[in-house]
Amino acid sequence: MEEHKNTKYLGADEQISLDELKSFLWGAATRLRGQIDAAGYKEYIFPLLFFKRISDVYDEQFQDFVCEGGEEYASMQAEELPIRIPEGAHWNDVREVTENVGQRLVEAFIAIEQANPGEEADGRIIGGLDGIFGPKDGWTNKAKMPDHIITSLIEDFSRYNLSLAHCPADEMGQAYEYLVGKFADDAGNTAQEFYTNRTVVTLMAEILQPQPDESIYDPTCGSGGMLVKCLDFLRQKGEPWQGVKVFGQEINALTSSIARMNLYLNGVEDFSIVREDTLAHPAFVNGSKLRKFDIVLANPPYSIKTWNREAFQNDKWGRNFLGTPPQGRADYAFFQHILASMDEKTGRCAILFPHGVLFRKEESDIRHNLLKKDLVECVIGIGRNLFYNSCMDACVVICRKNKPNNRKDKILFIDAKNEVTRKNAESYLEPHHIEKIASAYQSFTSQEGFCCVVENKDVLKNNAKMSVAKYVKNNSFANEESVDPEEAIEEWNSQSDILNCELDRLLNCFVN
Repeated sequence: MEEHKNTKYLGADEQISLDELKSFLWGAATRLRGQIDAAGYKEYIFPLLFFKRISDVYDEQFQDFVCEGGEEYASMQAEELPIRIPEGAHWNDVREVTENVGQRLVEAFIAIEQANPGEEADGRIIGGLDGIFGPKDGWTNKAKMPDHIITSLIEDFSRYNLSLAHCPADEMGQAYEYLVGKFADDAGNTAQEFYTNRTVVTLMAEILQPQPDESIYDPTCGSGGMLVKCLDFLRQKGEPWQGVKVFGQEINALTSSIARMNLYLNGVEDFSIVREDTLAHPAFVNGSKLRKFDIVLANPPYSIKTWNREAFQNDKWGRNFLGTPPQGRADYAFFQHILASMDEKTGRCAILFPHGVLFRKEESDIRHNLLKKDLVECVIGIGRNLFYNSCMDACVVICRKNKPNNRKDKILFIDAKNEVTRKNAESYLEPHHIEKIASAYQSFTSQEGFCCVVENKDVLKNNAKMSVAKYVKNNSFANEESVDPEEAIEEWNSQSDILNCELDRLLNCFVN
């Protein structure tokens, strides 16, 4: 540890600021630059951050017990803590090791995971740390992560006390989300798989209006940011959020682990995150039916081609009630899963989609069936570059199982493509953008040039096309026989983006 003899360590009473925490975390990540690919940073930094946090919080809570009743009392009470650190598996135990550090770290990870099983209740596994540190092979690969690199990272994290007193949950949560965003920026086009523009998520939460004690579900939860934002909505309004039941499913092992860490570090304990393929194996069921939720929100992977269409065509969970999507685009498979997961009385959803789902010809029959069931409440066209790391036009589709009478058989179309700020190559929604869009949704009335209420029967007459520009702007020249220029451009952009993604994957195959 000679390299760190002049490193400044924070004193016992010093509190780390949010800016300092962000800077430190990204600085620790950049130690890996040149050692591993940028897309792999998260595999190492998130587990270390979580390990340091739970070790420091454990020490903090243990010391409180000591002050309350002495060492023996503290040892007894520590067995009942939400997260337990077994003997020999603490951060300080690993920090003392100078050889085979990666192996020692993995042993600590496994010991902590085994000491903290999830609780079986309500037909699900709640919390628990089983597998939360993600894949572990990389830590013991000395060619990839030699001892001196791991030791340097450990010493970086050891500079700070990440207990609750020094780093409150809301601050830790913000820093974690900052790191997720930074990793997404560095990871390139693959970032969309685990990160959604947080200002768009804030808009979705504002429209859905989560309530205390409701259930919230994200079937493609990525790093868990959508779930956290829904809880933040309640926190910021001073509403009780601890009773909210949180559910998520994510196919990627590392990303599902990151989501669980995210929820823990944001102070959430009543959650269930399952690593599994949502379309092939939905995780949350009641007998022969899908479990129902008050709120569902998602940013599904767009237009995936590798999925079991034949199985979905005969889906035993009844999710194919609108029709079978084409093999090359599973968007409406996820859409139907979400609709089938909504509570019949309180269920509502917000889904971020590429704009093509609103008008593509091959999905026309599915849209007809969707409109006939009167499930779509609002379609919001949002600004470009808000679909992460993509110039593709995107939309937010709001659905509700039990529409108010004044909204039945109607859809509100909102053209919010100009409600966006772009600065330093980043696009985002500012508070006044979110307020304007949410207010239009709440009022559910037409505003010239911005939003328009349209009856379902009129949308059906347009071959069930739900392109926002078709209804908010004057497109009188468009008819069934002609080509809609707006839709043609959107489709070209959509296909271009998909082509670029495929080319990236192909090039990566050659590189690797």
